Amino acid sequence: MRILRSHADLTADDRNASAAIGNFDGVHRGHQAVLQLARTEAETRSVPLGVVTFEPHPREVFAPDAPPFRLTNAETKAHRLARLGVDRLYELSFDSALSSLTPEAFAQDVLADGLGLSHVVIGADFRFGKGRAGDAAMLRDFGARMGFDVTVAELLATGDERISSTRIREALSAGEPARAAEMLGHLHRIDGPVIHGEKRGRLLGYPTANMSMEGLHLPKFGVYAVTVDVLSGAKAGRYSGVSSLGVRPMFGENTPNLETFIFDFDGDLYDTHLSVGLVSFLRGEARFDTLDALIEQMDRDSSQAREILA
Repeated sequence: MRILRSHADLTADDRNASAAIGNFDGVHRGHQAVLQLARTEAETRSVPLGVVTFEPHPREVFAPDAPPFRLTNAETKAHRLARLGVDRLYELSFDSALSSLTPEAFAQDVLADGLGLSHVVIGADFRFGKGRAGDAAMLRDFGARMGFDVTVAELLATGDERISSTRIREALSAGEPARAAEMLGHLHRIDGPVIHGEKRGRLLGYPTANMSMEGLHLPKFGVYAVTVDVLSGAKAGRYSGVSSLGVRPMFGENTPNLETFIFDFDGDLYDTHLSVGLVSFLRGEARFDTLDALIEQMDRDSSQAREILA
């Protein structure tokens, strides 16, 4: 998959794509349905399958002081879209210039002239242009005039629950990763580099890989059974493990991070990238009176996670 961040980066082979448009936070089943419509048209037209998305997320620009809300950072989103077979990821910089475009200017300058798209797919609730003034009907009219076709995808639901990034966040906040996964169509994953921590895990017999949660929505603090994809380095592959998400109250820290102990693993993971998938919530975050009590609980957590993941 080619990631293109500027119109200037495009070659002739990057144009004429059939592209799904949106923020794609979480790349959930609703997003995947939109993407499938774009894929069908791309195959019919023999053109690239594309996704048009925005970095940073527009909400981060318009509400910079709001609590972190993103389900996926740019890296996680790109990994998921690549797995789904996307050929071109048009990752547009969402800045004051882009946000000030009228709906018509966005359609003409970005979609038609800039990216040269032949077909776009949007969700029924898609809004675009300054003040979110543009809607699906307006984009259809612009497309007919500017030379690209528009397909509008209906919104999906699972049971009585409409699939949305908001509802997925609610499930994760409640410690229900399985319900979130049902809406996502895949495990909720946290991707990123392994960072240096305090290395206490080694002393406790549980060496952990630490990852930052900066900028991401925080699932319920506690311990999870997880799958772990080591994405780079000599030990690349899929593993099982147990993760602690929280602020480590026993040690008086207050910056949330994810600490993952990988079962039956021996190796150095510093500077490698991991993708950690939350499978099952085991227990809430807790403070222990002694290190021995903490180690005993970690033993129980590992045994329970192994049973779940077996």
